[in-house]
Amino acid sequence: MEVKKIFRTLFRDTNQWSLLVVVIGFLMSLPVLAIAFGLWDGVGEMWSHLVEYLLLDYLRNSAVLLLGTGVLCLFMGVACAWCVSRYEFPLRKLLSQLLFLPLAIPSYIVAYAYVGIFDNSGSLQTLCNTLGIAYSKLDMMNSYGLIWVLSMSLFPYVYVSTRAAFLSQSLRMEEAAAMLGASPRRYFWTIALPLAQPAIIGGLFLVFMEVLNDYGAAKYYGIRTFTTGIFRTWTALEDLPTAIYLSAILVVLVLLLSALERWQRGKKSYTTKGQAISQRRKQLPKRRAWLLSFLVSLPFVFGFILPVGQLLYWGMLTFHSVFNIELFWIALQACGIALAAATLTVFFALCLIYFVRWNHLRSIESIAKAATIGYVIPGAIIGIGVMSSSQEVVNFCYENFGLKVGYLFYGSSVVLIYAYVVRFLAVAYNPLQANSLKIGKKLAEASYMLGKKNFATLWKIELPLLRNSLLGAFILVFIDTLKELPLTLILKPYNIQT
Repeated sequence: MEVKKIFRTLFRDTNQWSLLVVVIGFLMSLPVLAIAFGLWDGVGEMWSHLVEYLLLDYLRNSAVLLLGTGVLCLFMGVACAWCVSRYEFPLRKLLSQLLFLPLAIPSYIVAYAYVGIFDNSGSLQTLCNTLGIAYSKLDMMNSYGLIWVLSMSLFPYVYVSTRAAFLSQSLRMEEAAAMLGASPRRYFWTIALPLAQPAIIGGLFLVFMEVLNDYGAAKYYGIRTFTTGIFRTWTALEDLPTAIYLSAILVVLVLLLSALERWQRGKKSYTTKGQAISQRRKQLPKRRAWLLSFLVSLPFVFGFILPVGQLLYWGMLTFHSVFNIELFWIALQACGIALAAATLTVFFALCLIYFVRWNHLRSIESIAKAATIGYVIPGAIIGIGVMSSSQEVVNFCYENFGLKVGYLFYGSSVVLIYAYVVRFLAVAYNPLQANSLKIGKKLAEASYMLGKKNFATLWKIELPLLRNSLLGAFILVFIDTLKELPLTLILKPYNIQT
């Protein structure tokens, strides 16, 4: 009887919006499903060799990178967030914004720049030779160098979320702690830091995802990680089944990290009772204020100023040979693909948000959430899944209808743009959903009472109110698309350069 009741409810409450959410959810989850179904085909020829000689190396190197990068990002992100939210010092407002900028540079670009600065015949050695100073080479081409590079690129993830958490904390808690005899240091460790724990762990989780997704920096530095192993197994060894098995192991690792992040939150409440009072930043003596300003600026200098300075130096050296119409054409292609991907990503995010709202099934929202899983899956795995699933579509069309659609998939950017949408759908979905909830339902309900349909209400009332959120989501996806390396390397057509 219970089963009949469930089916009766599904049949009664399902409408066209429910079906569209299911279709979009299936399309966005298809690459991960392709990885899962690919496991049934068994391991490839190189699997035993990989397990015996390489798998432990992949695990060890990935674990070292996660641990080292996580510790450095945690220290820099939390320290900078605490300083800019609690203390008043020179250039505080400017530095609080500049600390975002390292996210604008891909980690593999930072890796190239650091080698150009510190390697033999690099910029630092050239400067030392000019000044007559002895210089000893600093070797960046190892795990320690890669940890430093990734940390300088990714610490803003921790900084952004932690800063917001510190700024939202009530001053009453600090006053109460002071009345009970707690020192500022003890207040930080026992109250402020534990209350910011969800934000810190959330930022750290994003750092871990980016470390696991990194290919360019690890490949350039010669560090064998899961992502470089997947590329090598698929391209150099030409063993797709083994690459799929490697991808499945990495997916399990990602899901374990995600489960750990959710478990540490548990059912704890991190809210404060009563009216929140804005933080009053403490004034410091002049020397200590300038020292703090210097210390807070160091992550920005190492994460942005040095890499950009090296790029500008190289640009001046190669300006006449590189700055030509071909460079503009490459930039135009890259921006065109990113523009298409960002537009479609925002479009599908809006579809999921409002189709869920217009349907009558409560459980359909879980499908929309599942559609955004691509952001926590490394780009190399998305690429493998897209390639595998698209090949199945090509074979199906040819075997059943005699249609040769391979060129449409692999001779154009269709598959690449689809992969970008899958990868970055959560980047647009999460902020748009949060801002759409702030608008509420009253305006839409009033519009319905006046005889307007769903699309008319969305177009004339809700989208104008979401204009800033739409622009922000579009810019975020556009930048992430331009920075994405593994997906581009796997799925980029030969006739297109980015």
